[in-house]
Amino acid sequence: MTATPPDPDPARTPGLEPGGGVAPGETPPDSGQTSGLSHPQPMPTRRGPIVTLVVVLIVTALAVAFIVSQVMGWTNLFEGS
Repeated sequence: MTATPPDPDPARTPGLEPGGGVAPGETPPDSGQTSGLSHPQPMPTRRGPIVTLVVVLIVTALAVAFIVSQVMGWTNLFEGS
C-alpha cells in the first residue's frame, strides 16, 4: 500500500484551467481580520519608572560613598580607641 501524494492531482482539481491557471472568481475570499483592539489602551503612568530610577540612583550613590570611605580610611575615625 502506497501513501497518496500530499498535493491533489492537477487533472482532477476543480477550477484549474489548462496550464495550471485559476479562473477569476474561483479563489476563496480573504479571511477576516481579528488583530485590532476593541478599545484604546490606557497610557501607563510615568511615576513608577521615575521612582525606581531615583531609588536605584540613591542606593548606588550610598554604595559608592561607602566604598570611597573604606578606601580613604574615614570609617576608622568613628572607632573607639
